[in-house]
Amino acid sequence: MGALCSVLPDLDVLGFRLGIHYEDPLGHRGFSHSLLFAALLATFLVTVVFRRGVPMLSRSALFAFFFLATASHGFLDAMTDGGLGVAFFSPFSNTRYFLPWRPVQVSPIGLSRFFTARALAVLWSEFLWIWIPAAILAVGARIIRRPTRTAVA
Repeated sequence: MGALCSVLPDLDVLGFRLGIHYEDPLGHRGFSHSLLFAALLATFLVTVVFRRGVPMLSRSALFAFFFLATASHGFLDAMTDGGLGVAFFSPFSNTRYFLPWRPVQVSPIGLSRFFTARALAVLWSEFLWIWIPAAILAVGARIIRRPTRTAVA
């Protein structure tokens, strides 16, 4: 479910077929990439989909997980070198933002454009700047959380 939350914001590209422009509040990297959207989705998942909870995980921890999984999409998009930025504060403001550090190459929109030489460069960029650091973080967290063995007397 966390992986689904992390890609769900990009469903806004379907708006292109409905005549919604990129820069519109419901356009690409608009409301679906906002912090409010991440909070609403996390709230829905915790109260409706996981209303019985998850063993060994508090509701607030579950909310935080889904919120961060969804919000991470916008922050990673704000690290790309293209587009119009991310409307983090939509619907209150449609101002688009980028982070000061933008090492990730912007991905082409559309499936047909994704199978090109340029798309391979984008995948390499994402591997280098997103997947490797995420893997290091995950391994580090796993090492830190590993229970220590106690000596038997």
